Amino acid sequence: MTNPATPLIFDGHNDLLLKLHRRAISVEDVVAGYEGGHLDVPRARRGGLAGGFFAVYVSSENADDAAAIDAEMMKPEYDIPLPDPIPLGEAVAVALSQIAYLNRLEAAGAVSICRTVADLESAFETDRMAAILHIEGAEAIDAEFNALETFHAAGLRSLGPVWSRPTIFGHGVPFRYPSSGDIGPGLTDLGKELVKHCNRLRIMLDVSHLNEAGFDDLAAITDAPIVATHSNAYAICPHARNLTDRQLSRIRESDGMVGLNFAAAFLRPDGCMDADVHLDIVMRHLDHLIEKLGEDRVGFGSDFDGATIPQAIKDCAGLPVLREAMIGHGIGSDLMAKLCHGNWLRVLGKIWAD
Repeated sequence: MTNPATPLIFDGHNDLLLKLHRRAISVEDVVAGYEGGHLDVPRARRGGLAGGFFAVYVSSENADDAAAIDAEMMKPEYDIPLPDPIPLGEAVAVALSQIAYLNRLEAAGAVSICRTVADLESAFETDRMAAILHIEGAEAIDAEFNALETFHAAGLRSLGPVWSRPTIFGHGVPFRYPSSGDIGPGLTDLGKELVKHCNRLRIMLDVSHLNEAGFDDLAAITDAPIVATHSNAYAICPHARNLTDRQLSRIRESDGMVGLNFAAAFLRPDGCMDADVHLDIVMRHLDHLIEKLGEDRVGFGSDFDGATIPQAIKDCAGLPVLREAMIGHGIGSDLMAKLCHGNWLRVLGKIWAD
């Protein structure tokens, strides 16, 4: 490969805004580069990361002990209790903070906030990361959907009704292994209305954290392709967060897509959140997703800055290692371009009606 940073990769999920909100890093760190974490501008340029979905995620501050959760997820079996729902007012304040940080990143020249496929393609030609404003878990959306309209006007173009913990809109999957996602009730009546409102506004709906009942409810209502921004194949790793072949078939029927998640626990067949992940396992998930979805419906959804990822990749500067593994696996240039960014542009064009 003459240039290990091409083709450009557009990514389905990162949690950089949460780190900024928690003041673990600064906007200046993202622009200039820093030690640690997975994502900043200099490393994105070295790795050929064109951008991705920047998630607004409201964490449960008293229940989100990442180190303790990762330790639990090193066990042969685990079932991590989900935190309680978050009140609307608290969630709105956090969401506004994280959206403000995305705006500050744009003002600092780190990203371009994109609302159309043309915006994405234009950003690809610059040194800025193309950024889609995504909300992961709709705690900050009120029952009258006023916040949804307001966030859409501010650039929101993608939304997941839940992040695993329950919301007024539906129920998600716990971090449980081994387990399918066939757990609990699905979307509430408000959740079904949320799907319709997002369809009307052409906001992409993300099923990554929904349980199977919620997935089926959404699939029965939506008029748009079904997308999982950062999920893997249950057939290879039987984790509650992964998608069964039945779900993959439904996504294919809708002409949607799946972004392959780099989180170790959703890659490894033993479900452990251990960075010792050989890239052959990543290729196994990729093969299975392509087999079940077709070559036009698979991309990447790294979960950078939100999970333990394979040590072979380490951070976004390590994406050339992924491309090299794909080439060694026999993936040709046309399919490579689709997987790296073309399929995301295709499905977003359909959903956003560009």
